[in-house]
Amino acid sequence: MPRLRWQWLNSVQRETRHAASLQVDLFTCTTQWIGKTKEPAIQALTDDYLKRLSRYTDVAGVALKDEAAVLALARGERQRERHKLVLLDSRGKQFSSEELAEFLEREQVQTLPLLFAIGGTDGFSEEARRQAGFVLSLGRMTLPHELARVVLLEQLYRAFTILKNHPYHVGH
Repeated sequence: MPRLRWQWLNSVQRETRHAASLQVDLFTCTTQWIGKTKEPAIQALTDDYLKRLSRYTDVAGVALKDEAAVLALARGERQRERHKLVLLDSRGKQFSSEELAEFLEREQVQTLPLLFAIGGTDGFSEEARRQAGFVLSLGRMTLPHELARVVLLEQLYRAFTILKNHPYHVGH
């Protein structure tokens, strides 16, 4: 359904080039995490935010076995398409919700889809950080990786609503 919606929105956008009515172009955004989900409540929130995000982007949530699988996915070894790897790490760049929206807006013009990767309990290796196209931090506090997934998905949803001027985000 998101791909059909994407095609429909793009055809509408080509027909209506009014600056005030332009919609945010949909692009591919994959959120990946290492390990299976243990808590049903976390899975329910993950599913809810993935569904919400699907209104704005061609989104997927993927559970992978380990870091090697993450890097293989980013390089395009599991499918034909390479991704820009955005690792979540406490040592990465911290954004406000508005800055994350600006980041997503800038990335829309790139040819590579985004792959947001959340590590397991031990985080990511230095090698993975070197291969990443960007390292993002949700803050300096330590979060369980399952909770970090929900926080990331909510912030991605919030960023897209900011870009669409949706009232979900009221700002400061």
